[in-house]
Amino acid sequence: MSEILEARPATQASKLRIIDSDIHPSLRSEADLNPYLSARWRQHIAEYGKLGRGPYAARGTYPRFQPFLARRDSFPPNGGPPGSDLAFMREQLLDLYDIEYGILEPLMPSNLVRNLELSVALCSAINDWQVAAFTSQEKRLRASIQIPFEDAQAAVAEIDKRVLNRDFAQVQLTSRSTEPLGRPRYWPIFEAAAHHGLPIGLHIGGEAGHGPTAAGWPSFYIEDHHGLSHSMQTQVASMVLEGVFERFPTLKIIMIEGGFAWLPPLAWRLDRHWEKMRSEVPHLKQPPSAYIRRNLWVSTQPMEEPENPEDLRRILSRIGWDRVLFATDYPHWDFDDPRYAFPCQLSEAERRAIFRGNAEAIYRFD
Repeated sequence: MSEILEARPATQASKLRIIDSDIHPSLRSEADLNPYLSARWRQHIAEYGKLGRGPYAARGTYPRFQPFLARRDSFPPNGGPPGSDLAFMREQLLDLYDIEYGILEPLMPSNLVRNLELSVALCSAINDWQVAAFTSQEKRLRASIQIPFEDAQAAVAEIDKRVLNRDFAQVQLTSRSTEPLGRPRYWPIFEAAAHHGLPIGLHIGGEAGHGPTAAGWPSFYIEDHHGLSHSMQTQVASMVLEGVFERFPTLKIIMIEGGFAWLPPLAWRLDRHWEKMRSEVPHLKQPPSAYIRRNLWVSTQPMEEPENPEDLRRILSRIGWDRVLFATDYPHWDFDDPRYAFPCQLSEAERRAIFRGNAEAIYRFD
């Protein structure tokens, strides 16, 4: 175990000056958004609710989604949902682990509703709420720009609206979308992010109205959960093969909470296919693995934990030590404690790169 993970009193922070790329804030209730919604949308939600995509919208989600995907000890003393109390977040996460900066990743259905006008309003409200409830009160936190990504023009408008506010560190997308994200309908979003120098945090999840696996709707949550990493792989293949990274060479995509051991074999397989069928994609000037190496980053959570810890080192080496960002996933049940997250030895240079250096290179904190 590396020197940073040596046993120490829990009350002592990790002293790593960590940058955490995945923190999930929560509303205390949906009423928290009312100050940022017009009267029209407050009335609409009160009368009609928010129509999401797919069967989940009508029948609720799998049981694991209760209570709040969260650690049992993450419910604040005030009785609110996990992630809703800034003071408790400071105590349990920011102060305890010496988090210098943390990236908020709201998991709310703002960009998943079918009514795109409502989606625009909800995304804007959640962006206002992030600043009012968190980043304006805690300078260690940075927000993610929520966008109605199924309406690219409106999404670009929201990015343009927020980009000058340094409280926002990235644009947020989900790994399940109506169409694969490489399709031209989404290109204005990538163009705007690249133009402004903002990374895109591609977080697992979302509801696209399709079955969450390639074969349709699964019987069990474990199947749905397993399929999340497949959605990440599909999006990587789409963005690479559709030419997103050839067209926007400075675009930065961070694959968040989708695992990472699948990335080297995916790059290898895409290269083999490209060698035989490159005439179908003449717009690709390089092998797929070159775009993956240049334009993609991954987060550590959920940490891969092979039986042989050295297998993890080999995976990380293949991805690149400069392409991996640390993430806790607070306050979720599979939270990664930075003192114990890595099952393999890390050198001083590797440790500093993963826990802060790589994030400093991709996010803006000034």
